[in-house]
Amino acid sequence: MGAENWNFLPEVMLRTFIMFIIVMVSLRLLGKRGVKQLSLFELVVIISLGSAAGDPMFYKDVGILPALVVFIIIVALYSLITYIIGKNKRFEKLMEGKAVRLIKNGAFSIEDFSKEAIGEDEFFAELRLQSVSQLGQIEEAFVESSGNISIFYYPDEDVKFGLPIMPYSLDLRQQNIKEDGNYACVFCGYTEKLKPVAKYACPKCQKDEWVKASNKKRIR
Repeated sequence: MGAENWNFLPEVMLRTFIMFIIVMVSLRLLGKRGVKQLSLFELVVIISLGSAAGDPMFYKDVGILPALVVFIIIVALYSLITYIIGKNKRFEKLMEGKAVRLIKNGAFSIEDFSKEAIGEDEFFAELRLQSVSQLGQIEEAFVESSGNISIFYYPDEDVKFGLPIMPYSLDLRQQNIKEDGNYACVFCGYTEKLKPVAKYACPKCQKDEWVKASNKKRIR
């Protein structure tokens, strides 16, 4: 029980009930967005609400009225900032961020990919969840401001050779090209038909590790 006695338990139950109602009303006022749809700004708001709600539930010396004032201020600020975002595109970009292209024409858009704090393995896992097995199936892919990944596919008849992204595929990387074939740069996904060569630098990124490219169609 810590520093409190058993008589405090009914008050904890009442405090929790009141704060639960306050949280539900506040979230209702904020709107219906799923967790994966939340922007960084909205995530900060949710965390702030959770922090303000927790302490009054079980700390005797923390009043409910100050917590309610905190909730009112947070909801008011959210409404004000949301209004400004709707009126000012620069402010919207500052608060919400913008979509960043990760793949263009079946290869990494490396100048944009480097701006995002997203790991290659994490990104490949997201693509595999969308039944993508190689990058040549994708015309363009974007990471949205919410963190979701939007993918635009080539029609089956236009699928190109691309970098395979299955978990075992990149283990077969090589510098020494031993036979003719289509190869994909492990670093940027650039594909080219190569002849046997001891070492060959990618024209796009200057890296020299390759894997055999795949032109497998996407299975839906």
